[in-house]
Amino acid sequence: MAHTSPEPAEPAARAARFGALWLGALGVVFGDIGTSPLYSMREALAHAGAVDPRLAVFGVVSLVFWALTLVVTLKYVVIVMRADNGGEGGTLALMALAQRAMKKRSAWLMLLGVAGAALFYGDGLITPAISVLSAVEGLTTAPVIGPHFAPFVLPLAAAILLGLFAVQMRGTETMGKFFGPIMLVWFLTLAALGLPHVLARPEILAALNPMHAVRLLVADGPLGVTILGSVFLCVTGAEALYADMGHFGKAPIRLGWLTVALPCLMLNYLGQGALCLADPEAMANPFFGLIPDAFYWPVIILTTLATIIASQAVITGAFSVTQQAVQLGLLPRINIKRTSETVAGQIFVPPINVALAAGVLFLLFMFRTSSNMASAYGVAVTTTMVVTVVLLAVVMRGYWKWPLWACALLLAPFLALDLVFMGANVLKIADGGWVPLVVAAAIVVVMWTWREGADIVHAKAHRDNIPLADLIATLEARPPHRVPGTAIFLTADAEVAPTALLHNLKHNKILHADNIVMSVVTADRPRVDEKDRIEIAPLGPGFKRVTVRYGFMETPHIPRALGSCRRRGLAFDLMSTSFFVGRRTVVASPHEGMPLWRDKLFIWMVKNAADPVDFFHIPAGRVVEMGSQVVV
Repeated sequence: MAHTSPEPAEPAARAARFGALWLGALGVVFGDIGTSPLYSMREALAHAGAVDPRLAVFGVVSLVFWALTLVVTLKYVVIVMRADNGGEGGTLALMALAQRAMKKRSAWLMLLGVAGAALFYGDGLITPAISVLSAVEGLTTAPVIGPHFAPFVLPLAAAILLGLFAVQMRGTETMGKFFGPIMLVWFLTLAALGLPHVLARPEILAALNPMHAVRLLVADGPLGVTILGSVFLCVTGAEALYADMGHFGKAPIRLGWLTVALPCLMLNYLGQGALCLADPEAMANPFFGLIPDAFYWPVIILTTLATIIASQAVITGAFSVTQQAVQLGLLPRINIKRTSETVAGQIFVPPINVALAAGVLFLLFMFRTSSNMASAYGVAVTTTMVVTVVLLAVVMRGYWKWPLWACALLLAPFLALDLVFMGANVLKIADGGWVPLVVAAAIVVVMWTWREGADIVHAKAHRDNIPLADLIATLEARPPHRVPGTAIFLTADAEVAPTALLHNLKHNKILHADNIVMSVVTADRPRVDEKDRIEIAPLGPGFKRVTVRYGFMETPHIPRALGSCRRRGLAFDLMSTSFFVGRRTVVASPHEGMPLWRDKLFIWMVKNAADPVDFFHIPAGRVVEMGSQVVV
């Protein structure tokens, strides 16, 4: 029998895995940008109403094409996606990479990262609302029932969104397998809807000439800025290409954009333009005008599914950003539940889910139509894009060691473009754009207060407590009564004696035979190699320091870390081990630290933070808690 070599199977397996990542990226990464055709052309054409309709159609399609080309393809796909932090992307990952490039903690870099994350939450409230509402509004154009359906639009959209948030606790592993295939069908449908109209009016292809965009902006005068604000809706979701890089990798996302998402989107936008040339009345709602009556209901069902998937991607992104923020010390400990044992990144954060659901429903009933909501959309996204370019400049200069002129030559045009779009969207603030900005500002205050309050507590503990080396020397000179077993003292500052250790000596007047001072440190990279996870250092007779490192995308798990310690020769019996945890009571002071209202906010967050026992997965029956009080 001939021997079959296993080698050919390896490229086949790699190709199958790449194909799965490519399909998965279509289902998650391109949901937001893939549902933009529902409303972006409609809004841009509405703001271009003062000029000749033919000029408006050619100009808007031209602006859409060049926005997708310059902002998404050139800026994100070609340039920004190069700046990965251990494979991860997104504002906080980029901030951590920039901090590493600066080789020190920088307050302004921290503020930029915090602002970017906060703006993501603000934007995350609008995406599910506008996407689902746009799809449901399509039913008002349905044959027979359309004219009578208007009163049911808001209740149906609210029911769909409530259902979406309700299923989050069960995870999306099962449903997620269908996201990719559904979105592939969605993109192919976008192309199929647009192509017949492009073939019927091929002159629309002339809109790819940027001169049409220039003519429209010139003809519209100062009002041209409002058109830019509406055209920008076609690139909302571009940040997802960078933010979701860690889940799918650069190559599958780039291939998905260049081979499927971009061509299908442009065919649909060109088709909408061709339809409006043939029938100017279609400018009122060009996307739904593309749908033939015979395929109306299947396309409406697919549209609703696509908007649900786009909303799911934003919700999952909010959970992921929250996990990063907690690990980077920007938010208090929050209970993060894993919804899958096999799929990385499948997490559920109950407080964030409730807050998003409440915010989305509030926006839904506040704005009532997707056209009104479009006025609020874009302000947060453009600001995030400006933040990304500034952080990228720091990384290019400090981490990649590019000369200043090269950084300026590459990034200045993109920064200028982002600032133009940002200026156009600033005009939306009075019409509802203030909503995501207010949400983002509130989150910035929360994150900055937590960070500053934690720094104050850490500084006071470091100043008031005894250095650990001095305590060990004192215990060697005057040894207390020792009891068998191991004590593990969790502490944020391994240089000073843990409060729980001092209280144990003061009140119980005993010391365990073996004492481990353990600190959990978050690295400025998404994941830490297992070989670098644990660091063990002897401190003196019966004392060892253990440092456990996690990346900002990882969930701390102390029992597993102890398993690694055991494999490295640190012998102990878990059943005779006690975990000593310090629990601080924080008291506000009107005369020092932060303003009193921020002190009270910090104290509220401390009280509502997740229990460290649950957060670090420590066996509850082995825990001893020791209290202390600190004034901020």
